[in-house]
Amino acid sequence: MPVKTKAAGRGAPPRKAAAPAAAAAGREMPIRDFSRSLPMALLRAREAVMRHFRISLRAHGLTEQQWRILRALSAIDAIEVTELARSAYLLGPSLSRILRDLEQRGLIERRSVKTDLRRGIVSISAKGLSLIEAVAPSSEAIYAEITRRYGAERLAALHEMLGALEASLADMPLPGAGRRDDGDASP
Repeated sequence: MPVKTKAAGRGAPPRKAAAPAAAAAGREMPIRDFSRSLPMALLRAREAVMRHFRISLRAHGLTEQQWRILRALSAIDAIEVTELARSAYLLGPSLSRILRDLEQRGLIERRSVKTDLRRGIVSISAKGLSLIEAVAPSSEAIYAEITRRYGAERLAALHEMLGALEASLADMPLPGAGRRDDGDASP
Protein backbone atom coordinates (compact mmCIF):
# COMPACT_ATOMS: atom_id res chain seq x y z
CA MET A 1 0.00 0.00 0.00
CA PRO A 2 1.51 3.36 -1.00
CA VAL A 3 2.52 5.73 1.76
CA LYS A 4 2.25 9.44 1.09
CA THR A 5 5.66 11.09 1.34
CA LYS A 6 7.08 14.55 1.02
CA ALA A 7 10.04 15.53 -1.18
CA ALA A 8 12.30 16.44 1.75
CA GLY A 9 11.95 15.64 5.43
CA ARG A 10 12.31 18.00 8.34
CA GLY A 11 15.93 18.69 9.07
CA ALA A 12 16.98 17.59 5.60
CA PRO A 13 18.83 20.12 3.47
CA PRO A 14 16.86 21.61 0.61
CA ARG A 15 17.34 19.78 -2.66
CA LYS A 16 17.28 20.93 -6.23
CA ALA A 17 14.12 19.45 -7.66
CA ALA A 18 13.90 18.25 -11.23
CA ALA A 19 10.11 18.48 -11.06
CA PRO A 20 8.05 21.29 -9.53
CA ALA A 21 7.82 21.07 -5.73
CA ALA A 22 4.02 20.89 -5.87
CA ALA A 23 4.14 17.74 -8.01
CA ALA A 24 6.73 16.11 -5.74
CA ALA A 25 4.73 16.93 -2.62
CA GLY A 26 1.75 14.97 -3.93
CA ARG A 27 3.81 11.94 -5.01
CA GLU A 28 2.96 8.67 -3.34
CA MET A 29 5.77 6.29 -2.54
CA PRO A 30 5.67 2.76 -1.10
CA ILE A 31 8.20 3.74 1.57
CA ARG A 32 8.15 5.72 4.79
CA ASP A 33 8.72 9.47 4.74
CA PHE A 34 12.42 10.34 4.45
CA SER A 35 12.25 12.32 7.70
CA ARG A 36 11.09 9.13 9.46
CA SER A 37 13.95 6.99 8.15
CA LEU A 38 15.81 5.48 11.12
CA PRO A 39 19.22 5.47 9.40
CA MET A 40 18.80 9.14 8.47
CA ALA A 41 17.61 10.08 11.97
CA LEU A 42 20.69 8.37 13.42
CA LEU A 43 22.96 10.15 10.91
CA ARG A 44 21.38 13.53 11.71
CA ALA A 45 21.83 12.93 15.45
CA ARG A 46 25.43 11.78 14.91
CA GLU A 47 26.17 14.90 12.88
CA ALA A 48 24.57 17.14 15.54
CA VAL A 49 26.92 15.61 18.12
CA MET A 50 30.08 15.29 16.02
CA ARG A 51 30.11 18.84 14.68
CA HIS A 52 30.98 19.98 18.21
CA PHE A 53 33.83 17.49 18.58
CA ARG A 54 35.33 18.06 15.10
CA ILE A 55 36.61 21.55 15.96
CA SER A 56 38.59 20.24 18.92
CA LEU A 57 39.91 17.29 16.96
CA ARG A 58 41.06 19.52 14.09
CA ALA A 59 42.81 21.80 16.57
CA HIS A 60 44.84 18.75 17.62
CA GLY A 61 45.47 17.63 14.03
CA LEU A 62 43.11 14.66 14.18
CA THR A 63 40.31 13.33 12.02
CA GLU A 64 37.27 11.62 13.52
CA GLN A 65 38.55 8.23 12.35
CA GLN A 66 42.01 8.80 13.85
CA TRP A 67 40.39 9.80 17.13
CA ARG A 68 38.20 6.66 17.13
CA ILE A 69 41.30 4.52 16.71
CA LEU A 70 43.24 6.31 19.44
CA ARG A 71 40.26 6.12 21.81
CA ALA A 72 39.82 2.40 21.12
CA LEU A 73 43.54 1.79 21.67
CA SER A 74 43.64 3.86 24.86
CA ALA A 75 41.25 1.41 26.52
CA ILE A 76 43.40 -1.70 25.86
CA ASP A 77 47.02 -2.83 25.86
CA ALA A 78 47.13 -4.11 22.26
CA ILE A 79 44.77 -5.44 19.60
CA GLU A 80 44.93 -7.24 16.27
CA VAL A 81 44.36 -4.97 13.28
CA THR A 82 41.28 -6.90 12.10
CA GLU A 83 39.69 -6.63 15.53
CA LEU A 84 40.51 -2.92 15.68
CA ALA A 85 38.75 -2.45 12.33
CA ARG A 86 35.63 -4.10 13.77
CA SER A 87 35.67 -2.18 17.05
CA ALA A 88 36.30 1.20 15.37
CA TYR A 89 33.85 0.51 12.50
CA LEU A 90 36.39 1.13 9.78
CA LEU A 91 37.05 -0.74 6.56
CA GLY A 92 40.42 -2.43 6.18
CA PRO A 93 41.84 -0.16 3.44
CA SER A 94 40.88 2.99 5.38
CA LEU A 95 42.30 1.57 8.58
CA SER A 96 45.60 0.70 6.89
CA ARG A 97 46.04 4.28 5.67
CA ILE A 98 45.06 5.76 9.05
CA LEU A 99 47.39 3.42 10.96
CA ARG A 100 50.26 4.35 8.64
CA ASP A 101 49.62 8.05 9.34
CA LEU A 102 49.32 7.53 13.11
CA GLU A 103 52.50 5.43 13.14
CA GLN A 104 54.43 8.11 11.20
CA ARG A 105 53.31 10.65 13.81
CA GLY A 106 54.49 8.32 16.60
CA LEU A 107 51.00 7.99 18.09
CA ILE A 108 50.78 4.21 17.75
CA GLU A 109 53.12 1.25 17.60
CA ARG A 110 52.72 -1.76 15.29
CA ARG A 111 54.29 -5.17 15.32
CA SER A 112 53.68 -8.54 13.69
CA VAL A 113 52.40 -11.62 15.46
CA LYS A 114 55.44 -13.87 15.87
CA THR A 115 53.52 -17.02 14.86
CA ASP A 116 51.91 -15.40 11.79
CA LEU A 117 53.71 -12.44 10.25
CA ARG A 118 50.64 -11.54 8.16
CA ARG A 119 48.76 -10.55 11.31
CA GLY A 120 49.48 -7.22 12.93
CA ILE A 121 49.16 -5.99 16.51
CA VAL A 122 48.58 -2.32 17.29
CA SER A 123 48.96 -0.38 20.54
CA ILE A 124 48.90 3.26 21.49
CA SER A 125 52.26 4.90 22.21
CA ALA A 126 53.17 7.19 25.08
CA LYS A 127 52.88 10.11 22.64
CA GLY A 128 49.40 8.90 21.66
CA LEU A 129 48.35 8.73 25.31
CA SER A 130 49.67 12.28 25.80
CA LEU A 131 47.54 13.43 22.88
CA ILE A 132 44.47 11.76 24.43
CA GLU A 133 45.21 13.65 27.65
CA ALA A 134 45.52 16.92 25.68
CA VAL A 135 42.19 16.42 23.89
CA ALA A 136 40.33 15.08 26.94
CA PRO A 137 39.50 18.43 28.63
CA SER A 138 37.76 19.88 25.57
CA SER A 139 36.07 16.54 24.86
CA GLU A 140 34.77 16.31 28.41
CA ALA A 141 33.60 19.94 28.28
CA ILE A 142 31.59 19.13 25.15
CA TYR A 143 30.10 16.06 26.86
CA ALA A 144 29.21 18.21 29.89
CA GLU A 145 27.42 20.76 27.69
CA ILE A 146 25.54 18.04 25.80
CA THR A 147 24.53 16.52 29.15
CA ARG A 148 23.43 19.92 30.46
CA ARG A 149 21.32 20.63 27.37
CA TYR A 150 19.82 17.18 26.86
CA GLY A 151 19.73 16.01 30.48
CA ALA A 152 21.76 13.35 32.26
CA GLU A 153 18.81 10.97 32.65
CA ARG A 154 17.73 11.33 29.03
CA LEU A 155 21.31 10.83 27.83
CA ALA A 156 21.66 7.69 29.97
CA ALA A 157 18.32 6.42 28.63
CA LEU A 158 19.45 7.17 25.06
CA HIS A 159 22.65 5.16 25.57
CA GLU A 160 20.55 2.31 26.97
CA MET A 161 18.04 2.46 24.10
CA LEU A 162 20.77 2.54 21.46
CA GLY A 163 22.48 -0.44 23.11
CA ALA A 164 19.15 -2.30 23.19
CA LEU A 165 18.51 -1.48 19.51
CA GLU A 166 21.95 -2.75 18.56
CA ALA A 167 21.48 -5.95 20.59
CA SER A 168 18.01 -6.60 19.15
CA LEU A 169 19.34 -6.35 15.59
CA ALA A 170 22.49 -8.41 16.18
CA ASP A 171 20.95 -11.70 15.02
CA MET A 172 18.43 -10.26 12.55
CA PRO A 173 18.97 -11.88 9.14
CA LEU A 174 20.44 -9.53 6.57
CA PRO A 175 18.43 -8.97 3.39
CA GLY A 176 19.83 -11.09 0.59
CA ALA A 177 22.05 -13.09 2.94
CA GLY A 178 22.96 -16.39 1.36
CA ARG A 179 22.45 -15.16 -2.21
CA ARG A 180 25.36 -15.58 -4.58
CA ASP A 181 25.10 -12.49 -6.74
CA ASP A 182 28.83 -12.41 -7.38
CA GLY A 183 28.91 -15.81 -9.02
CA ASP A 184 30.94 -17.33 -6.19
CA ALA A 185 30.12 -21.02 -5.83
CA SER A 186 31.40 -21.25 -2.27
CA PRO A 187 28.87 -21.45 0.61
